[in-house]
Amino acid sequence: MDLIATFAFALVGARIAADRRMDYAGILLIASVASLTGGTLRNLFLGERPIWLQEPWYFLSILIAVGITIALKIRKPVGKVVLALDSLGLAVATVSGVQYSLDNGAPSYAALILGVLTAVAGGLLRDVLCQVEPILLHRETIGTSCSLGAVVYIFLESTALPNAAVALIAGLVIVLFRSLSIKQGWNLPKVR
Repeated sequence: MDLIATFAFALVGARIAADRRMDYAGILLIASVASLTGGTLRNLFLGERPIWLQEPWYFLSILIAVGITIALKIRKPVGKVVLALDSLGLAVATVSGVQYSLDNGAPSYAALILGVLTAVAGGLLRDVLCQVEPILLHRETIGTSCSLGAVVYIFLESTALPNAAVALIAGLVIVLFRSLSIKQGWNLPKVR
């Protein structure tokens, strides 16, 4: 599952970097940061080695995402396809992060935090490096969507449902809640 999220986040990161008119090296850097940061932090907090240091497939998926971005030369405003990819990445990364954390002995509350961190850390750093307003901190309900999905996963994981069903339900909760919040213009309140 991590590989799917890595590819989706790399594609979104490469697209945003291309929109900012970065050169190929900049696009590769942003795609790498966007796709590897969350899982790396999760593993480090759990005392584990980052998976991408052991598996070359992660870097290959980033190279493919960057290659697609450069080959297609798309520089339009972020559209529905990019939002769909980002939502898919968020869902897969959250579920994968929670599952990995629980499998490595983290208590439920820590697995929730690490699942959300896995999903959002790369995008936050991507936005900062691309000098765009971090949507995680100002718009949409990305953190809320991921948190809700993580809670659903943790709750359902203790039931008799098969693990694949638990992951699918939690992932759908994330995608549907994020999609609904974008469509309805839902945001968390701000301090005034």
